[in-house]
Amino acid sequence: MPRVSQDQLDARRHEILAAARACFARYGYEGATVRRLEEATGLSRGAIFHHFRDKDSLFLAVAEDDAVAMVSTVARNGLVQVMRDLLTSASSPETAGWLGSQLEVSRRLRTDPEFAKRWAERSAAIAEATRDRLLRQRDAGVLRDDVPIDVLAQFLELAYDGLVLHLAMGRPAGDLGPVLDLVEEAVRRPAGGGAAH
Repeated sequence: MPRVSQDQLDARRHEILAAARACFARYGYEGATVRRLEEATGLSRGAIFHHFRDKDSLFLAVAEDDAVAMVSTVARNGLVQVMRDLLTSASSPETAGWLGSQLEVSRRLRTDPEFAKRWAERSAAIAEATRDRLLRQRDAGVLRDDVPIDVLAQFLELAYDGLVLHLAMGRPAGDLGPVLDLVEEAVRRPAGGGAAH
């Protein structure tokens, strides 16, 4: 019998994550039964749980996958760019699934201490990427220097959380671009500060 390559395993894992993300977003953690996960993925429970120990591990993997992608974008372009990307793709089914997953993460953080403990590491990575990006921006003279970095990071994280909630509740994205411009302006050095934008 031919061996399955690592690339094939990775591709299957990615397919399972994408289908599970949509299932969790549509039904919530509790409603995403194993039967529904089988239907969403087109795989048997044995095939799904060959890649993930159990439903909890699968959900955490979906959330972690999202967090890794977000850390990468934050490190490259900042948290405001993550928000702009969300607005651009707000109407896509993939983004709707991701938003639903984020709401489910929020609920699980409040109600499941074990999940919260496992998630803390991912949350810390996002916060660290945000702070690192802000420090680089401050060193480059682009960021305001009259407010501590931690305060700027919290401000951006609150704006991000508010946008995610707004979109996840099905409210229209409308033209929130100017709102994000305002968020960005709030953290930038004023034009009279001599820094280039």
